[in-house]
Amino acid sequence: MSNQDIITGIDLGSGAIRIAVGQVHEGGELRIIGLAEGVSEGINKGVIINIEDTVSSISACVEKAEKLIGTPIEHAYIGISGSHIISQESRGVVAISKADGEIKSEDVERVLQASKTVATPANYEILHILPRSFSVDNQPGIMDPVGMTGVRLEVDAQIILGLSNQIKNLTRAFYRVGIRIDDLVFTVLSTAEAVLDKRQKELGVLVVNLGSTTTSIAVFEEGDVLTAKVLPIGSRHITSDIAIGLRVPMKVAEAIKLNYGTSLPSKVAKSDKINLFDVDEKEQGTASRKEIAKIIEARCEEIFKLVDNELKKIERSGKLPAGAVLTGAGSKLEGLVETAKDVLRIPASAGAPQGFVSGINKAFDTSFSTAVGLVLWGKKPLAVKSRLSSVTSVGSKVKNLFKNLLPY
Repeated sequence: MSNQDIITGIDLGSGAIRIAVGQVHEGGELRIIGLAEGVSEGINKGVIINIEDTVSSISACVEKAEKLIGTPIEHAYIGISGSHIISQESRGVVAISKADGEIKSEDVERVLQASKTVATPANYEILHILPRSFSVDNQPGIMDPVGMTGVRLEVDAQIILGLSNQIKNLTRAFYRVGIRIDDLVFTVLSTAEAVLDKRQKELGVLVVNLGSTTTSIAVFEEGDVLTAKVLPIGSRHITSDIAIGLRVPMKVAEAIKLNYGTSLPSKVAKSDKINLFDVDEKEQGTASRKEIAKIIEARCEEIFKLVDNELKKIERSGKLPAGAVLTGAGSKLEGLVETAKDVLRIPASAGAPQGFVSGINKAFDTSFSTAVGLVLWGKKPLAVKSRLSSVTSVGSKVKNLFKNLLPY
């Protein structure tokens, strides 16, 4: 198997690093052939805080993946997240270059380039330009203008930006591991690639990726991204609340959350107790499972209220017919779907990766949604990826940075 035959996605989370390796077979079928998971150190809330620890964590996980697939991993699609990532709206306008007025793909690229002229905050770089719709000679609502005729082409777009120093730190970490970056992808977009279908994106849907220290959201309607955001709160905050409430170590609190936790206190009997010794031999006494559920419920409601605040900003609170799709390792918590329904007032369901085949059961686990989504992103046709990524592509920026890092 040639290294060029495989597509690798690396999800660099605050709690864990997850790698998915896929291979495209004849007929375009994508097969996930390898998965690896490892402890993530040096990262907090999606941001690198210790590059040495980060490099060591990535190296260890990549080594696991390479042993499984039997070939070196030399390049990959990398997920980027963190509360530093922001989105804003933009508009671009150009004149059609051809004398006959026919719109070519080059005109689409030029109008997307023009949309980049929006004033961006200092020290930020564009990660993605997501076209919502085009207008030709003031005729709005056009999804693909190529082949049409006109004299004026406009685009309404969503711009996703990230802090320059974080992009550079991420790039340096992978350079030191020896992995070439095919593209940097905002993680919630790759997650959506894995857990949503075309119909959901058309109707109007919210994807919520509940990570360890952050929660990423994206809203789709009529196939377009309306907003994308990273909230600085995640499943580790639930664990912290349990640790404080029961006065137990974080490790014990995490075990309690995973094995006995629920966000639905009404489903737990008052008499239901947990023997702490059964969780950890160093602990004594008992804890009320109902009280633990109340602690969990309070934090989960807070997370979904923050999500709903973002929906209110775009006037979509309670107005998404396809509902909310919950994914990420933190979404496995019992009762979370019901809590999401109550707070968001829309349908809700658990999302799992789809759109591929695999003999590895873990590939369909919600915790691997982002990593598998990155592989699916890599499978997209080059023309589509070039539109979704910054037109002066992050990939080319990365290559230039690699050149700068190389010794003379």
